[in-house]
Amino acid sequence: MKKIQMVDLKGQYEQIKTVVNNSIQEVLETTTFINGPKVHEFQKNLENYLGVKHVIPCANGTDALQIAMMGLGLKPGDEVITADFTFAATVEVIALLNLTPVLVDVNPDDFNINIEAVKKAITPKTKAIVPVHLFGQCANMEALMDLAKEHNLYVIEDNAQGIGAKYTNSKGEKAMSGTIGHVASTSFFPSKNLGCYGDGGAIFTNDDDLAHTLRGIVNHGMYERYHHDVVGVNSRLDSIQAAVLDAKLPHLDKYNNARRNAARVYNKVFANHPNITTPKTVNGCESICDTCDCHVFHQYTLKIENADRDALVKHLNSKGIPCGVYYPIPLHKQKAYLDSRYDEANFKVTNQLVKEVISLPMHTELDNEQIAFITETIIDFVDNN
Repeated sequence: MKKIQMVDLKGQYEQIKTVVNNSIQEVLETTTFINGPKVHEFQKNLENYLGVKHVIPCANGTDALQIAMMGLGLKPGDEVITADFTFAATVEVIALLNLTPVLVDVNPDDFNINIEAVKKAITPKTKAIVPVHLFGQCANMEALMDLAKEHNLYVIEDNAQGIGAKYTNSKGEKAMSGTIGHVASTSFFPSKNLGCYGDGGAIFTNDDDLAHTLRGIVNHGMYERYHHDVVGVNSRLDSIQAAVLDAKLPHLDKYNNARRNAARVYNKVFANHPNITTPKTVNGCESICDTCDCHVFHQYTLKIENADRDALVKHLNSKGIPCGVYYPIPLHKQKAYLDSRYDEANFKVTNQLVKEVISLPMHTELDNEQIAFITETIIDFVDNN
């Protein structure tokens, strides 16, 4: 059995190395390193893939989220509601812009932002909601868009983990993640489902005026060289990273299907175990059926209940099985984001999840022999400890 990786980027590269190498070589030979043709080609191809009017590439996913908020004209003191159970970048950019983060609890089954908690958190100062499509599955966008319309709010999708997922509304209509809200951000960090070989990100929107503003912001506020029309930043996707992404984009659906297939095998082995809860797909289908497109499994995350999760982590590592705890500390308990307004009673789900979740190896090159070893090791430990 080959060595188990949390994410096997080398194995993936070996399958597409000729195309990737040729694309990078083209950039090197033309020396168009910034805003070169490869960036514009990738932008257009991603727009076509997503069915969105505008993709604005930028330097990384955190910048993408910050620039999206800047483009909406949010002002210091405006409240922005987001999930407590996610990576810090989501709340980080809210704080950086002197906006007021309002953290709310998540659902126990799909780990996404809880709609009732959002409703309770809305005040006259609320200006935006940031749902995070955590681990590769969309939040309840239909309910969020209804809330946004009712209260005149923006919805900013944090799609860093969800690219390629589809959302199905109550009418059976499908849309790609990141194309439903007013604006969305994504990350192309190497371990993402669509990842480059460095840092990269992008912003999506169907709003022409907003797209124009965002294109200025990413380039020092310039539309014409040395004419600064808006306050901007320096955040551009370089051409080599665009070349890598454009080489990988045609494979994204295949990559996501491979992840779903691996998740299906994991689920089958863990089914009905009293101490192990497998990820639930809640949008479009209740299980990972053959036609499932609602979950792209950026992470495959279990809940270990009535067993020692932390001891399991150590045991897996001792057996050469990498794993991750995403996330071990709620954002409302992080030193940087402590706030006297928060009541622990409002974070019951998040406070429990951080004790139970464990993410297993999940990538396009994962094979059944590896999955068998991982699952047998977990079940043996849980049953005997």
